[in-house]
This record gives sequence, C-alpha cells and structure tokens, in this order.
Amino acid sequence: MIALGTLASCKKLIEIPINPPTQIIREQVFIDSATTMTAVAGVYSYTPGGHGIPYSDGVLTAVTALSGHEVSSIDGEKTQFFNYNVNPLNVDLKSLWADPYSEIYQVNDILERITNNNNLSGSFVKQITGEMKVVRAFVYFNLLNLFGGVPLVTNTDYKTNAQLPRATVLEIYAQIIMDLDDAMSKLSVNYPSNGHVRANFYTAQALLAKVHLYQGNWKAAYDEANSVITQGGFTLEEDLNNVFLNGSKEAIWQVPIQNLYGGSGDANNFVPYSSSEIPRFVVTTALKNQFETGDQRLTKWVGLNVVNGQPVYYPAKYKDKQPTNPETGFVLLRVAEMHLIRAEAAAQLNKLTEAMDDVNIIRDRADLGFSTANSASQTAVLAAVRKERQTELCFEFGNRWFDLNRTSPDNKYPANGQSPAVLAGWQPNFAVYPLPQSQLQLNSNLKQNPGYH
Repeated sequence: MIALGTLASCKKLIEIPINPPTQIIREQVFIDSATTMTAVAGVYSYTPGGHGIPYSDGVLTAVTALSGHEVSSIDGEKTQFFNYNVNPLNVDLKSLWADPYSEIYQVNDILERITNNNNLSGSFVKQITGEMKVVRAFVYFNLLNLFGGVPLVTNTDYKTNAQLPRATVLEIYAQIIMDLDDAMSKLSVNYPSNGHVRANFYTAQALLAKVHLYQGNWKAAYDEANSVITQGGFTLEEDLNNVFLNGSKEAIWQVPIQNLYGGSGDANNFVPYSSSEIPRFVVTTALKNQFETGDQRLTKWVGLNVVNGQPVYYPAKYKDKQPTNPETGFVLLRVAEMHLIRAEAAAQLNKLTEAMDDVNIIRDRADLGFSTANSASQTAVLAAVRKERQTELCFEFGNRWFDLNRTSPDNKYPANGQSPAVLAGWQPNFAVYPLPQSQLQLNSNLKQNPGYH
C-alpha cells in the first residue's frame, strides 16, 4: 500500500524500477533496494490528496497564517483560527493530525522492514535509515508546535499505538533530537539523488538548528546554522521569484509538486482566480505595514488585486494556481532561515555585530539598506531579527505563529526572557490548537488541551 499510491508520481523524485508491478505485497516491497525505493518515494512524494510529505493541502500554512494574524478570512470555520476559538470539531484539524501520522506510519514501516534485512546492503540501510529519521523528526516538530505533546509513535504496532497517551513536549523534543543526531551520523553531505528532495547531512543539520532555536539552546542553534551556511554550499537566490521554483539555490530541502491538474496547495488556497475578485485570505494591514518602502518581498511575495477601487493583498510566494514551467518546488527548509536562526542565536549570545550582519544579508537581498537598529543594544538587535523573520518567513510553514508562541514566557516553550506575544486577545492556551474531537473519541487515553471543550 505504501508503494502503490505513488509509483506514478515519484519517478521524478528518485530512481525506481523500470515497469514496476502494479501490485506489490508488503514483503515484496522490501525484497531488494530497487523495490524498497518505491516505498521511500512514497514518503517523499508531494501529491495533493495523496501520500507523502504532509501539509500538501496548504492547510497548515493557511491556519497558522490566520493565527499569526498575517491574513484574515471570511472563509467559514477558518475564521476560528484568527479569533482563537478553534472548535475541536473543526474540519481542518483532521488533516493537521491525520496526515502527519499517516506519514509517520510509512516511515516507521520502512525503518522496521529494512532493519536486519539480509536482502539490503549495510550502506543502503544506513542511508535510508538516516533519511527516514529526518522525515520523522520534521513531522513531529510540526505536530509538536501545532498541538503540544502528542502520542509518540515509533513502530507499526497499530493496536498499541491507537491507545497511546500524549508524550510530553520534552519527550517529543528528545526523540526529534535523537533522530536528527542519528541521521547526521549516517548521511553524506551529498544529496543521494538529483535535486534536494531526499535528505542529506545538511537537511538534518538545518532542522536541528531550528529545533535548538525553539528550545532556547542558543550555542547549539548558532553552531548548526553556521555549519549549514558556511559549508553547505547554499546561496540566496538574487531574484525572489526563483526562491520557490525547482532548483532553487537556497533550498536545503525541496519537494517537487507532483500534480498534473493543479499547482501547490498554498497557491490554490491563497491566489485568486481573477484579478478582480476578493481573495479567500487577505494580508492584514498589520503585516503589510511591516514591509518597508522598496522591500522587494512585498512586490514579489505579496499579490495585489484592486477590488471596487480598493487594493487587496494576498500571499503569493507560491504562484502556481495551475502547473507552471519552470515548476514550483515546495520548500521545507532554506538557507535564508538559517541566516535568521544564526542571527537570533548570536544576539542571544551577545554577538550583536554578527547578528546584524545576518540581518543585513537578508535585507540586502530584499533591496533594503542596512538596518538602523542600535547594534550595541541586545534588545534592539533581537527586535530587528524578529522583524526580519516576520517579513522573510511570512506565510511559510507557520513560522510567524510559532515565533509568537515561543517568545512568550508563559506558554509551552521554555521561558527565555524574550518579549511576550503581541497579538490582541492572545492567551497562553492559544499557543496550541485543540486535539480533534474524533481522536479523543477513538482514544480514551488522550486528554484535550486546556481551554478547549
């Protein structure tokens, strides 16, 4: 089942057998390295409504952009995410929970089936083990930041897993770090196939840098991000329109979008069908005002419709409402974020000049001058970093919403002494979403997040 749903769509991702069979029983999938790679392709594929890397429907980006007040909407239940009154019956919660766990099951199945498999070489098992642990860490990182502690599933015993209680945030982070450390010990600095689809050493290291940042481990975050920047061979795209296209020079991890009839989930959610209609999601004035005059990110990454004589802005990092040429590639990690991670960690370590150097690298690419922040003040430098994160990483994998949560001293993240969240009406309970009601009904050992009923 892992292989069947994605054989047609994964040919561009990795090498698979010529003329593969249309039906493969589970044991036959792992009979040699070639057939095993069909299962691996299924993990990496990005097919809207299909298997593979979750969040392909764009729901994560949309709802976290609402919660971070990057956008507003009048689109039914999605307004709950903007107003912090998400109902556990909200239909969007289902995909945010179920799709990641489907991916985790596929990963765990591959890890189990390749371990002690005499049909596979030791070097092959080492490579695939490293890749799969990066994917699992990535999925758990997002689950953690959406829901807090979640069931920690590391095997395929579905009967036991169906009744697992929630692990703690620290336990989930420990598993993520363990997976990434092990992946880095197994993966090469070279990508194992064309493009940046399959994880390599720097993919694991970049994700680890982000994990350490979120935990307030400043020295570790600085070191990991610095290694990716100085040794990974990634460079910022000069043209902002190229950042999210296949082959992007700054993409550390980028999955091609395999959809013959439409584009990315993000574009289908955000980009209107015509220049005269009101978009489903409108960029808030608060975010738009964060872009300075001349900022090319506003020009290139924010679309504009004029409706009844009034300008209306919408997210436009992904513009592929329909398949495009050159193709869009879904970016999971990129080097611009590493610069901002290194900047924030440096500021926390009181390396203020270094922090501002990274801020200005990002600003220069956006055609802005050097920041006017007082480079001798840690408070001013941190504010400059966070402002740049807001405009550089907007509408991108929940970064703004997660930033607001992790910098508040009274929620699920460690109290790092940073500034509190700034959204009107925000309360600590809003830092995570409610667990889907359907999951609570299926598993009596799950407990709902505080503040939700």
